[in-house]
Amino acid sequence: MPELTLTVLAAGMGSRYGGLKQLDPMGPRGETIMDYSVFDAVRAGFKRIVFVIRRDFEADFRERVGKKYEKLLAVDYAFQQLDDLPGGFSVPAGREKPWGTGHALYAARRLLTGPFAVINADDFYGADGYRRLAGYLSAPPQTSLIRGVIATFVLANTLSENGSVARGICSVDEAGCLRKVTEFTKIVKTSSGAADESDPGHPVRFTGREPVSMNCWGFMPEFIGRLEELLTEFLSARGTEMKSEFYLPGAVDALISRGEAVIAARSSGDRWFGVTYREDRPLVQENLRRLVEAGAYPSPLF
Repeated sequence: MPELTLTVLAAGMGSRYGGLKQLDPMGPRGETIMDYSVFDAVRAGFKRIVFVIRRDFEADFRERVGKKYEKLLAVDYAFQQLDDLPGGFSVPAGREKPWGTGHALYAARRLLTGPFAVINADDFYGADGYRRLAGYLSAPPQTSLIRGVIATFVLANTLSENGSVARGICSVDEAGCLRKVTEFTKIVKTSSGAADESDPGHPVRFTGREPVSMNCWGFMPEFIGRLEELLTEFLSARGTEMKSEFYLPGAVDALISRGEAVIAARSSGDRWFGVTYREDRPLVQENLRRLVEAGAYPSPLF
């Protein structure tokens, strides 16, 4: 079995939440959401973790987060920096906004030489998603195409009671392969399911049963080489904009549309939850308490 690496995207500050939510205590004994992610990943067979963080909170992150995992698996760090770009490109004057999740993964490129998963630091995915990623990455189909897997979740189970959310709606073909991820940036709950209200005059309605991407991916290492090519294309087209972002789902979509990648879609049997807004925190804490009481997790975790 190849060594599996879990890549955790933890460089964001969570502007709508209002703080560094990746370090907030959520579990009954003060566990963070990342604690549960690492616990589930280790149970699924991951042996190494790479945190993508910012340089300015490196010392705090290593002390409060990374150190407690070092007895469980190997721990490495990559740093998302605005000026870490392919040759020939530079940051436009005045830009402060990070380049997005695709660029965050690019920051870890030198550390990802084997099969790896990618998750958000502030999302709870549940044990089933990690098992599905690990199962695929341990024995992917033999093909000349770039290989990967996504764990999808049910849209209705990923919405917030406290405001709109951005979600990637997945199209999956009859063979169980991802065809496309379409980003919607202002999805809210409705009496019949959900709706994207980015254009209030023309809302896009959903049943709530649609599979969505929550940035829970697995890739074989050849994906990294193509990621740099796609980032170069993005910067050539939009690199002078102040707020453009290179999203990981967009990179995957590009490879699928060109017939260069096959991405298996695996529906997770667990419920996703997270803290998009600070008001979401009590519900997350209650969900974790119930899981611990049901025996899904020990307390304390480590």
